[in-house]
Amino acid sequence: MDVQLQELLDKIKKDGVETAESQAAEILKNAEAKAKSIVDKAQEEADEIVKNGKASADRDEKAAEAAVKQASRNVLISFRDGILSELDALIKTETAKSYSTDVLKDLIPEVVKAWSTKSGSDDISVLLSPADAEKLDGAFKTLLKNEIAKGLEIRTDDSVEGGFHIGTKDGAAYYDFSAEAVSELFASYLNPRVSDIVKSAAKEL
Repeated sequence: MDVQLQELLDKIKKDGVETAESQAAEILKNAEAKAKSIVDKAQEEADEIVKNGKASADRDEKAAEAAVKQASRNVLISFRDGILSELDALIKTETAKSYSTDVLKDLIPEVVKAWSTKSGSDDISVLLSPADAEKLDGAFKTLLKNEIAKGLEIRTDDSVEGGFHIGTKDGAAYYDFSAEAVSELFASYLNPRVSDIVKSAAKEL
């Protein structure tokens, strides 16, 4: 009986130990799996945070670059427009100055005579500013005596600040030699050149 009892106790002990070891191994396996899952999830979350942070940083960097580029364009456009405005004003001022009384006294009779060969003096009208017409009245009566006798009209208009218009009396054909028209002609040539100069300078910055 003692031997059988001992064998029974040994068997129970052995089975119990094996069961405990099996359960412990299963618990350890589950714990390791759970720990790995937690670590993997944490790594995924960390990677997502880094990814989102990088994307946000890239967006912020691109937005900042775009803002700097736009600001640079605005500065250059403002600078160019300022130069063009100053240039236009300078051209108008200098063109108006160039139409002195002496210049008009020589220029208008020549233009009138050239025009009269095509259409005749009786169909010509010259338009001047009141101030210039008053200053040149005496000279024109002498220099354009024949043309005035044939029907040449010399009229005034407050809208003409310098220079003159010449054309047919009905206005069907005319040339605009006013200071404003001539200055606009000069400006139309110079403005694109100034724009090109500003663009070229901007590329070298």
